[in-house]
Amino acid sequence: MAGRPVDHQRRDELLDAVVDYTVEHGLSELSWRPVAAGVGVSPTTLVHHFGTKEQMLQIVLERLRQRMFAATRDAAGAHPDLATAARAVWVRTSDPRRQAEFRLFFAVYGRALQAPEQFADFLDHVVTDWMTSLREARVPDTDPETATRTATLVIATIRGLLLDLLATGDRDRVHGAAESFLSTLEHRP
Repeated sequence: MAGRPVDHQRRDELLDAVVDYTVEHGLSELSWRPVAAGVGVSPTTLVHHFGTKEQMLQIVLERLRQRMFAATRDAAGAHPDLATAARAVWVRTSDPRRQAEFRLFFAVYGRALQAPEQFADFLDHVVTDWMTSLREARVPDTDPETATRTATLVIATIRGLLLDLLATGDRDRVHGAAESFLSTLEHRP
């Protein structure tokens, strides 16, 4: 006997609620009972919509990735130059309202490096999404190899600055360093 079909609209609503819960509570609380209680459904409902706990984690990470990427892309506007794209990434990631989101991002990053087979999809996208976007934002007539090196530098610098900010909370110092770095992108030939 087949189970009831999944209501995709309800699944999307639940997924957004589970993502919000995970951002607020972290990975350690990502198990059926706490999540179900946190979003106001039964554990059975979560299993029906998301399958196993591991499948739910993959789906949550994918939705979070989509949200982060879309919000930054929207902030940068259509066809931004490299400096505008990098600044949009920094502004969004360093926003104090996003601290929990990026703590979760780095927690997942660390776990993914320890268990790459479990987090293969995360690792496949964690650099390539941003790399593709930043390479597209390059200065006209920049060769692809230079665009790739520059995008790599931008990603690594912003992530390093963000880790520093999350670890120390020293906003003035870290933002000053970010401004110094971002200004070098604005004055590229």
